[in-house]
This record gives sequence, structure tokens and C-alpha cells, in this order.
Amino acid sequence: MPYIRRSPQGEIAALLNEAAPDATEFLPATAPEVCRFLGTPAAEAFNGLDSDFIRVMEDLIDVMLDKGLLRLTDLPAEAQRKLLARKDMRRQMQGALRLLDDSDVI
Repeated sequence: MPYIRRSPQGEIAALLNEAAPDATEFLPATAPEVCRFLGTPAAEAFNGLDSDFIRVMEDLIDVMLDKGLLRLTDLPAEAQRKLLARKDMRRQMQGALRLLDDSDVI
């Protein structure tokens, strides 16, 4: 994990293995800002995979709920809240993306 030396504009100017008077900020090597500085797009791709994996997990939970293998109340309260919030947001987004209803089809 590198120590960060920043430019006057606040951008990363250098990465150091040890702290220095002008480099006391410490970031994980996988931090997006560090990866961009190093020109390593892998972290951004990995974050995209994380998003895809979260969707797979949601779908898996839905299948388990539908088959009665799991009850929503079996999950911790925080997990229930997050799942329901994501479902609600996805429902709202799908509604906003429906530009035409059946009556508008030619």
C-alpha cells in the first residue's frame, strides 16, 4: 500500500513505499485513483465484475426465495433492507426507461 504525494491540484504526483513529510496519505494499492495513476485499468474492470456478481447474487436469492429454499426474514435486517432497496430502485429505473406503452405501438 503506497503513500501518496499530491500535486498542488490534488492529483497523485508520486507513490512512495514509506511516509515522507509531504507524503503522509496512505491508500490501498487497489484504490481506483492509484490504479489510474499507474495506468492499470484492472481495478476498474474488477469493479465492473463486482457489479455483475452482485446482480448474479440477487438473482440467486430471488430463485431461492421463489423455490421456498430461503425466506427473506432468514437474512439479516441490513441485507433485507439492501435487497429491497435495490429491487425498488431497479423497478423505478425500468419504469423510467419505458418510453412507449402498448397504446403507442404502431
